[in-house]
Amino acid sequence: MILRVLAILTLVAALSADEGQLNPASPAGITPDQIIQRFAAKEKEFSAARENYIFRQSVKVQTLDGSTVDGEYQMVVDVGFDDKRRRAESVIFAPQSSLRRISMSPEDFSDLENRIPFALTSDEIHQYNIGYIGQQRVDELETYVFDVSPKALEKGKRYFEGRIWVDSKDFQIVKTFGKSVPDIRKKKGEENLFPKFTTYRQQIDGKYWFPTYTRADDTLQFSSGDVRMRMIVKYSNYQRFETGFKEKVTYEGTEVKSAPADKPPPSPPK
Repeated sequence: MILRVLAILTLVAALSADEGQLNPASPAGITPDQIIQRFAAKEKEFSAARENYIFRQSVKVQTLDGSTVDGEYQMVVDVGFDDKRRRAESVIFAPQSSLRRISMSPEDFSDLENRIPFALTSDEIHQYNIGYIGQQRVDELETYVFDVSPKALEKGKRYFEGRIWVDSKDFQIVKTFGKSVPDIRKKKGEENLFPKFTTYRQQIDGKYWFPTYTRADDTLQFSSGDVRMRMIVKYSNYQRFETGFKEKVTYEGTEVKSAPADKPPPSPPK
């Protein structure tokens, strides 16, 4: 447990400057456990709703030597459905990878799908230690802040460890900061390390907060030497999919239904 707390404190030290001062006072009129139960239920609703949306996902991973990019991986896919309504990806852009000092592993691709757009649902909260930290303003949003870490690392499973911000009105996660765990170090020297990242969400359809932007800039400490890497993931063109038609609802296009004026999204770093 002490190691887990120290790991989270290390993560928190790297948070970006879009947050106001953290107020550690207990929330008024509601307990932390009630907040957890409410946002976990909303996260379960959101996760189910996101399965009915198509969207575009763009990924860029770079390694840097000083300030010079010396390797790059890019992939742009449209995430949708096939004619049997099963999840399917259509590759839009995929140049040859020039990464040499790191590579994209199956765990990396799994994290892109599941951990980076992290949702903590009522089905999963029993797997995590969830500690109330306080209240904090994130841009124009008032949020409850929690630190999250897995209770145990079950072999073959991936988890999120870090901090989440929960909107105080909608009781949905609007921002996450942390990393996917565990790092993988095998006896034969094989290492698979994962960066700290920040994911921002935006209210897409006036009801749910969807991941729209993730950024990582971290140094991975391999036994053979440190590797600085940078990653940007963007989710755009969200459209609700229904049998027989597709309905565009929001995000960056001219036909977008924008979120209510009193619900601006947290701003990603410039």
